Amino acid sequence: MIELRNVHKSFGSNHVLRGVDLNITKGSSMVVIGGSGTGKSICLKSILGLVVHDSGTITLDGEDVKKAERDSFLARFGMLFQGGALFDSLPVWQNVAFRLLRGSLKRPKTEAREIAIEKLRRVGLKADVADLFPAELSGGMQKRVGLARAIAAEPEIIFFDEPTTGLDPIMSGVINDLIREIVVEMGATAMTITHDMSSVRAIADNVAMLHDGIIQWTGPVADMDASGDPYLEQFIHGKADGPIEAVR
Repeated sequence: MIELRNVHKSFGSNHVLRGVDLNITKGSSMVVIGGSGTGKSICLKSILGLVVHDSGTITLDGEDVKKAERDSFLARFGMLFQGGALFDSLPVWQNVAFRLLRGSLKRPKTEAREIAIEKLRRVGLKADVADLFPAELSGGMQKRVGLARAIAAEPEIIFFDEPTTGLDPIMSGVINDLIREIVVEMGATAMTITHDMSSVRAIADNVAMLHDGIIQWTGPVADMDASGDPYLEQFIHGKADGPIEAVR
């Protein structure tokens, strides 16, 4: 469904992506792992067209993302942002229904609110949360609101950017389980970027290891522990010694 071929992206002399090749099949959950600053977020933003790659091709259902009509293209995606990215000045239900209150997906306000409350329930939040403001919620609740917003418009593709950052282990497990359940339930195609190995094992069908601007290894999550790849083994076991140099 999503294909990257020899994708390069530089910012001045900083060569972030150096020839990324990646396939994400329809209905599957791909998790891209790698250390901080290895280009995971740039890879995701390049697919969405928020960052324009320098060379190579990125296609969605065979269509070059650079040539896609932006509104219809972006309408196919939902996104859970790393920091939640909720609008402080809007109540929770308007955050969830943000896309349903404007643009090509616009619905009547009453209908949008009903959908928002339904999605909040789907992520384990009660209806009385709908009229609160983000500042009145815990970090875990804010993350759930972000997840409800990501699925509000029933997208075909959902991107998750470090979905458990800042959460304690128990809440991280809850969010991981919710993501897995929702992706399977919706039949969505998912791409997650993370360095949290508990998320990888809970969410992934397939894993790709991004390091030094290229995909060092990719395959089913079940093959990850016996990959034999030195980069992947060092990363998943958190070893100081190996081909990945630790910044000291």
